[in-house]
Amino acid sequence: MLYNLLYSLHTHFSWLNVFRYITFRTIGGTVTAFLILFIFGPWFIRMLQRKQIGQVVRDDGPETHLSKQGVPTMGGILILGAMTIATLLWADLTNGLVWVVLGVTLFFGLIGSVDDLRKIRKKDSRGLSARSKLLLQVLGASAVGFYLIVHPEYDGRLSLPFIKAFQPDLGWWYIPFAVLVIVGASNAVNLTDGLDGLAAGPLVISGSVYIIFSYVAGHAIVASYLQIPFVQGAGEVAVICGTMVGACIGFLWFNTYPAQIFMGDVGSLALGGTLGAVSIIIKQEILLAIVGGVFVMEALSVILQVGYFKLSGGKRIFLMAPFHHHFEQKGWLEPKVVVRFWIISIILGLMALATLKLR
Repeated sequence: MLYNLLYSLHTHFSWLNVFRYITFRTIGGTVTAFLILFIFGPWFIRMLQRKQIGQVVRDDGPETHLSKQGVPTMGGILILGAMTIATLLWADLTNGLVWVVLGVTLFFGLIGSVDDLRKIRKKDSRGLSARSKLLLQVLGASAVGFYLIVHPEYDGRLSLPFIKAFQPDLGWWYIPFAVLVIVGASNAVNLTDGLDGLAAGPLVISGSVYIIFSYVAGHAIVASYLQIPFVQGAGEVAVICGTMVGACIGFLWFNTYPAQIFMGDVGSLALGGTLGAVSIIIKQEILLAIVGGVFVMEALSVILQVGYFKLSGGKRIFLMAPFHHHFEQKGWLEPKVVVRFWIISIILGLMALATLKLR
C-alpha cells in the first residue's frame, strides 16, 4: 500500500524513491511485523486468558508437558495478523504472487483455527479429523499449483540444488508435486511445534534464507549470474518472507521457555504452508528439504515411528515421536533441545545458501 501510494509521488519528492527498493520494503515489513507482535503481544495474551483459550495437552505426551495445560494458545492469529498488515503496507499489491502467498497463509491459518477451536471446545487434543484437515490442505495447495502451471511465466521444470544442467519437466504433474511440497511443509512445521520456541526459531532462519532466494530469483541479472531460475515478480515475495521473519521474532519474545503463549495449529499450519508456497513460487522446491531440514527430520521421525510400530507389532525406533520428544525422554531439558535444533537449522540454512554458488 505504501509502495503503491507513495512511490508514484517520487517525481515530486525524491526521497520517496526509496520505496522502489525491495530491500528497503523487506526491512520495513520485517520491523513492522515485529513491532505489532511486540506491542500487542501482552494484550493478546491477556485476552486469550480471559476467554480461556488455552492449550490442550496430549494424554500420551511427556509428563513434563502437563504444566503447559491451559497456557494461552492460538497465538498464530496475531502472527498472521501482523504478517497481513505488514504485507499490505510494504508489498506491491499489484503483484499477483503476493496475493497467492498471502492467500495460502490465510487459508491454511483458517484450517488451523478451526482445528484449534475444536480442541479447546471439546477439551480434546485431536481437533479436526486427519482426513478433513488433509482434504482442505490439498484443495488449497492444488489451487496454487494450478495457478502457477497455467501462468505464462511458469512451467513444470524443477531446479535441483548443486545441478544446473538437469531440470526435469513435470508438466501437469507439477500440480500434485506442488501439493506434496505445500501440504508436507505445513504438516512438518505443525509436528515440530511441540516445545517452547522450537518451531518459531527455525521459521525465522528458513524465512531469512528465502528472503535472499526470493530477491535473487526476481532479479534477472543476479539470477542469470548465479544460474538459478528467474521468476518475474518473485522479488516481492521477499517482502512477505520478511514479515514472517519479523512476526516470528516478535512471537519468540513471548514463546521462549517458559512460554507465555503458543502459536497453535492456526500458526504452524499457516507458516508451514507459507514456506511451501514460497519455495514453489521461486522454483526452489527441492531446496526446502535443506532449508527446512529440521521440519523434515521431525516429520520423518513420525512416519518412521508409526510405520515401524505397525510392521513390527508394537516396537519403536524412537523413545517417542516427533523426534524432539525422543531427546526429552533421554533426559535433555527442553531449552537444550530447542537451542540445539536451532543450531542445526542455522547450519542447514548456511548449506542452502551455499548452493547459490555450487551449481
